Amino acid sequence: MPTSNKLRWGILGAARINQQLMPAIIAANNSELIAIASRRPDAAAATLKQYAPGIENVRIYDDPAELLKDPAIQAVYIPLASEEHAQWTLRAIEQGKHVLCEKPMALCVADIEMIERAAEKHQVYVMEGFMYRFHPQHQRIQEIIASGAIGEVRSVRTCFAYPMQPARLYRIDRNISQGGGAMWDIGCYAIHTARFHFGNTEAQAVTAMAKHNEHGADVSSSGIIDFGDGKYAQFNFSFEHARRAEYEIIGTKGGLKCHNVWAKAGEQPIISWQTDSGEQHTENLDLANHFQLEVEHFCACVLNKKPLKLTLKDAKTNCRLIVAVLDSVEQGRAMQIK
Repeated sequence: MPTSNKLRWGILGAARINQQLMPAIIAANNSELIAIASRRPDAAAATLKQYAPGIENVRIYDDPAELLKDPAIQAVYIPLASEEHAQWTLRAIEQGKHVLCEKPMALCVADIEMIERAAEKHQVYVMEGFMYRFHPQHQRIQEIIASGAIGEVRSVRTCFAYPMQPARLYRIDRNISQGGGAMWDIGCYAIHTARFHFGNTEAQAVTAMAKHNEHGADVSSSGIIDFGDGKYAQFNFSFEHARRAEYEIIGTKGGLKCHNVWAKAGEQPIISWQTDSGEQHTENLDLANHFQLEVEHFCACVLNKKPLKLTLKDAKTNCRLIVAVLDSVEQGRAMQIK
C-alpha cells in the first residue's frame, strides 16, 4: 500500500494521449511519475522529452512487462490500443498495481468481470478513464437539474466528432471487433454521457445504424437509447463530421446545453440553459484541467481508501450498452439490453 502522500506512477505506452495525462500526473499534488515504458525503440524516452521536458529521474523501460515488475511503482496508467486494455490491466493487477485504464476498459463485459474479480483478489483500485466526468461543469449541470429548473429529464442528445486526419488513420485500420473504429474511440463517450444524465435509470433497448470502411471499422454512427417511460437518448459520433463535443438535455420545464464536453485546461467551459417561463442563462465557468482532476481523484481514493467516482459496475454497464449498439447495427434491428 502507498506509504506517503503521493502515489507513484508508471505509464504503459507512448500514446498521443500522454500529451494530456503525463503533465497531469506530474502536476497533481498527490502523484509522482516514476517510469514510462514502450515497446517501440526510443518512443518512451521521446515521449517523456516531448511532454515533460526538464523532468528528471524517470525510468525508461523498453518492455511494459518489466515496468510492472518495478516495486517502486504503485499505480499504472494504460494508454495502449483499445484491444489491449483488458489484458494489460489484468497483468498490472497481478503485479499488485492500481490501474487507471484509458477508455474503453475492455471490448466485452466478460473481460471487465475478470478484471473485477482480479482487483478484489489483489485488493487494488481500478478505474476506467473517462476524464470528462471530473470537470466541474458537469457538476454544475447536475446542480441545475437537481434544482428543478428544467423539470424532469426526458431526453439527452450527445454529439462527439472530429474529422479524421492522416496521422490518426491507425484508429480505423482494423475491424471494430478488434478495437478499431469510432465507437471505441469517441462513441463510448456518447454512450457514457447519455447514461450519466439519466442517473440510475437503466437503458432498456437501443436502435442504431453506422457506416463502416473497408476494414470493417465504423466511421460514423447514430442511434436512440430507450430508457423507458418515454425517456430517450439520441447519440451521434463520427470521424467524418466537423469537430463537436457537446450534449443537450431537455426536461419537462426547459433545457440546457454543455458546449464543450472536452474542455481543455485553457478552454472556456460554457453552459447555457433556459426555461419555458422565459429564463435565459449563459454561464462562463472557471477553467479546469479534467485530466489533472481525474488523476488527483484516483490518487486520493487510493491513498485514503475512499470509493472511486467511476466504478467497475459503471464500466460493465457502459460496455454492455456499447455491445448492444454494435449488435443493433449488425442485425439491423432494435436490441434489448440484457
